[in-house]
Amino acid sequence: MKLICDTQKLSEICSNVQRAVSSKSSIPAIEGILLQAEENTLTLTGYDLEVGMITSMEARVEERGSIILNAKILCDILRSLPFETVRIEADERLTCRIKSGDAEFTLIGISAAEYPELPNVESGFPIVVDSDLLKDMIRKTIFATAENDVKVVHTGVRFEIRDRKIRLVAVDGFRLAIRNEEIDYDGEEKIFVAPKKTLNEVLKLNAGEDGKIAVNVGKRFIVFEIGSYRIVSRLLEGEFLNYQAAISGNINATLRVNTRQLIRSIERTSLIITDRAKSPIRCIFDDNLIRISSTTALGTANDRLPCEGSGGKMEIGFNNRYLLDALRVCDADEVLVKLSSPILPILITPVEGDDFLFLVLPVRLKTE
Repeated sequence: MKLICDTQKLSEICSNVQRAVSSKSSIPAIEGILLQAEENTLTLTGYDLEVGMITSMEARVEERGSIILNAKILCDILRSLPFETVRIEADERLTCRIKSGDAEFTLIGISAAEYPELPNVESGFPIVVDSDLLKDMIRKTIFATAENDVKVVHTGVRFEIRDRKIRLVAVDGFRLAIRNEEIDYDGEEKIFVAPKKTLNEVLKLNAGEDGKIAVNVGKRFIVFEIGSYRIVSRLLEGEFLNYQAAISGNINATLRVNTRQLIRSIERTSLIITDRAKSPIRCIFDDNLIRISSTTALGTANDRLPCEGSGGKMEIGFNNRYLLDALRVCDADEVLVKLSSPILPILITPVEGDDFLFLVLPVRLKTE
């Protein structure tokens, strides 16, 4: 293999692909990046057996070939090179020389034959979504995925695509996030759960000039096509929570509140809540008024803010972070806060429409 290409471009691509590489494995090949030189094209692949990333770039290929190089070392070398172009040569003994200006490195690679084959997913009718829209939907749900759960399926985001609509759902046992949008898709119904790690990679990549993300879904794997990148991922299996039951209860009070004011009030009363001084915030919802307070070993904090609506006085405790996570992704000047009882979850929705819904479970309060 012999090729010359742009140093900065290759370094940028390697840094992206490296995120799909296994950091520690009993299989040395998946700790590396697979480089494949074809006619005028260099293709790079990273794959940790769960998530894979593939992309290509232009290169002046003098001799076709392929090799696996340690991802971390390769990325470190490329970042340090002094010249705009880099020359890479690999021989039959898997000795690879990387040269840029006066800087030269020699690495011992691994045969490309040892690299695991990535799954091929062709659904026949890809789902094409505006990049900004899909990324917005992911950002507004991914925060509610479980970090560790007996049910691994809850560590990902559920996609429901049907009737020209797409819904993303995430739940971690304490909160629920739902995001809805309309899309131009006439294909068959698709319901699947994508891992959080995969979706984080989708968020980091630029969609390119067309601003679209194409999604191909198979029975066990999914492929996101973003710009010049393809992300291949295993889907999560298992029975997802019946979230519809959690959001279909009776609502006894609905309050309309300024989103920014509510966030700032919770932030202020959370200043005395620390890792050592943990405590829920206490919210008293009353006619046209919300009182928020907290009490920890460090002291007390109290605040209040106006709202519109009534339904009787109700006192509920919450994990402050869970409430803030939901409110901070609300792109709305005002939201509706819907209450059922002091022991049932709170719902946060738009004033109009159903673009989003956030549910947060209450926390038991100590009697004062």
